[in-house]
Formats: sequence, C-alpha cells, structure tokens
Amino acid sequence: MKKILFLLVALSAAAFANDGEVANQTLKAYSMLAAGLAIGTAALGGAIGMGSTAAATIAGTARNPGLGAKLMTTMFIALAMIEAQVIYALVIALIALYANPYLG
Repeated sequence: MKKILFLLVALSAAAFANDGEVANQTLKAYSMLAAGLAIGTAALGGAIGMGSTAAATIAGTARNPGLGAKLMTTMFIALAMIEAQVIYALVIALIALYANPYLG
C-alpha cells in the first residue's frame, strides 16, 4: 500500500507542471483510475450486501416457511436499495470521466 501511495505522489508532480497539456493528461488519467476504483469498490460492496441479504432470506425461510413470501418481498426491496447505491457510484464515475469540471 505504501508503494502505491508513493507512486501516486511521485507521479502527481506532472499535474503541477507548467505545461497545461501534461497536467490535463495527468488529470484525465487520474480521473480514469478513480472511476475504475469507484465502480470496482461499489460493485464489490454491492455483491457482498446482496449475498448477505439472500443468505439471510434463505435462512429465515428455512426456519419459518410460512413467512417465505413476506421475507422475499422485503429482500427484493433491500436488493433494490443496495443496487441503487451501485448505480449512484456509476453515475459519479461517468461524471468524473465525461463531464469532469476540472478538465476545463
């Protein structure tokens, strides 16, 4: 982790260079990196949350089969909320890539 942080700090010198084109290209590269990390992290978190939700619903249905339909409805609502967070991350990543206000 320290090596990655050091590499990012070392490469950020290009962002503060006098040449505007070099700084612009560096900012685009960092925007692409940030968008990729944001989508990857959001997808990973969403997948973990969806898996936990499904596992809890299956366990609850196995314990009390009479509540299966009610648990399934609640699970679908929870899955929709989890997926909404991943979609928000996608929107932010697309803004960082295509409508970045810092690329001026």
